[in-house]
Amino acid sequence: MSDNVIEFVRKRNYLLVKELGQGACGKTVLLKDDVIDELFVCKKYSPYYEEHKQEFFSNFLREIKLLHDVYHQNVVRIFNYHIYPEKLTGYILMEYVDGTDIDDYARENPEKLADVFNQTIRGFCHLESRNILHRDIRPMNLMVKKDGTVKIIDLGFGKRVEISDDFEKSISLNWWCEPPNEFTTSNYDFGTEVYFVGKLFEKTIQNLSIEDFQYRSILRRMCQVEPANRFRSFLDVEREILANKLSEINFWGQELNNYRYFANELTKHIAKIENGTKYFEDHEKIVSKLESAYRNLMLEDIAPNCAPILRCFLDGGFRFHKEGFNVSYLKDFISLLKAANDEKRRIILANIQSRLDAIDRYHDFPKFDDDIPF
Repeated sequence: MSDNVIEFVRKRNYLLVKELGQGACGKTVLLKDDVIDELFVCKKYSPYYEEHKQEFFSNFLREIKLLHDVYHQNVVRIFNYHIYPEKLTGYILMEYVDGTDIDDYARENPEKLADVFNQTIRGFCHLESRNILHRDIRPMNLMVKKDGTVKIIDLGFGKRVEISDDFEKSISLNWWCEPPNEFTTSNYDFGTEVYFVGKLFEKTIQNLSIEDFQYRSILRRMCQVEPANRFRSFLDVEREILANKLSEINFWGQELNNYRYFANELTKHIAKIENGTKYFEDHEKIVSKLESAYRNLMLEDIAPNCAPILRCFLDGGFRFHKEGFNVSYLKDFISLLKAANDEKRRIILANIQSRLDAIDRYHDFPKFDDDIPF
């Protein structure tokens, strides 16, 4: 064995619980690991049609890569995989979602559809933040666990996008409803995904004759066939949801001050943001990174370099004013986030992002974080 290769020779055995289904790309079974007393879904790559075996194997590998880069409560988790390229087959061990698809869940729990909608948008927001298009949005790929947790599953046709050319429509799986207008120009982007998620919920609401869906106006805009009339991203949908909730959630005076002092300081130090720069979406990670930045500055009144603070929110290039960030504002903002419940925290960070949206963007400049010398 090479010195650079670590070989695990002990095989792990699983107990077959039951078969879950046979699809175009293979079989899915439920397994039990009796060592840790845990259930796993095992997806075996074995296409129904032999002539597709080579063609779809790359999709199978892509699904593994995409799932390894995703960790979110509302997206199914991958735990392990076993690949046999010489035989064009392999296995993925994934989280077992003990529940039903969204249609069945909504039929039994129509009063919980607004919460399911909320969770679905958050899950797709996370995929969007990782530049991942799902590209197979249909009811069977939105599962709801018995405890009400939504899980987006099956990224077998998923795709990571980095540049605008990646949004060219290479597949058309979503013909269960009227296609959006961008299909005429062979385009499929995150706005397209917004459309299909919207149409999925619209169809469910119509089938169940639900009259009082909380987000009906948001859903109507998601379902516009013309892209210019539709939300362009799940982040925009999320912000609209939070805006609707503002009347239900109160912020007291000191909370508002802690937010405003920090937000003003943050935006004051950012001069321009590169076009391709994304916002970090994982709230727990943002808090953790802010705490790490504060630990390195806690003995200072004014930060000698505020770049670590700015990088807690911006994933990409930006130009900024290096010095002069008041460290006490950072401390109070961290306290605000840590004391806030999930809904409050989402509103706070959505407002931060709205502030960042208002900052000028630049294009075709070198990617650097140098401060502007003035």
